[in-house]
Amino acid sequence: MKFMVVDDSMVIREKIENILKDENFEIVGTAQNGLEALEQFKALKPRVMTLDITMPLMDGIETIEKIMEIDSEVRILVVSALADKTTLIRAMHLGAYGFLCKPFRDIELVDAIEELIEDIV
Repeated sequence: MKFMVVDDSMVIREKIENILKDENFEIVGTAQNGLEALEQFKALKPRVMTLDITMPLMDGIETIEKIMEIDSEVRILVVSALADKTTLIRAMHLGAYGFLCKPFRDIELVDAIEELIEDIV
């Protein structure tokens, strides 16, 4: 299953990427903002994404909207320090499947991803 990691923090991108690789998930792309994510998504067609909300150039909410227009079946896990309930509800309404608040422990990410993909594995 192809994964994509989108976060403006290189530290968070690398942390998520390393955790997922340790769990034998295939990382096909990483992006530091929504514009990069959108370009890579079109080319790489990942099945699952982790996505930050607060990013430059195109935020996570707009990214979810645009990604869902391309592929409404993609599974998106929002991973964000922004724990605003209104934003979370909006992200879920637009198509995100889950939410993980930063900072997170490795096992929390693994559990969230497993829950996200349990019916498509």
